[in-house]
Amino acid sequence: MTTKSNVLSAPDLTKRAPRSTRCRLGGFALLPRLLDKCRALLAGTIGDYHSNCPLDQIFLAYAGIDYAQLRAELAQGRTDGEILTWIVANSKTRRTGAEIEIWSAYQDRRLPDSDGETAGYFATMLSGITKTRPDIHTWADLLDLDDHVSFGGTA
Repeated sequence: MTTKSNVLSAPDLTKRAPRSTRCRLGGFALLPRLLDKCRALLAGTIGDYHSNCPLDQIFLAYAGIDYAQLRAELAQGRTDGEILTWIVANSKTRRTGAEIEIWSAYQDRRLPDSDGETAGYFATMLSGITKTRPDIHTWADLLDLDDHVSFGGTA
């Protein structure tokens, strides 16, 4: 169930991008973007984005949180701070601040896996955005560029 409060706080991802993967909440990279996409899904404003995508699942696995349970909490109109408190209380994996910091820094620098499928997907996605940006190496770089270009920016 979507509450009025949640609908009002949900970003309209047909008009702007979710927060960058580099944004932090409680030290966690990826989490603010996941929350934006899930709230937008609940409000019907997700546009071309996907909630519970492989990137979201990386965070969920690390934090030991079930997507359906997180979504149910967001549907109650919980704020970012309330969701962070809920995640800490319900995590199946207890992480220290230092562990979260190291993991988040890694996410900022994470390259495509060397397997053919992941590297190929990254290359295909990048070439669909630009052929003139040899500085785009990480998933965070690629997603930030894609978000920028998707809403009228130039590569």
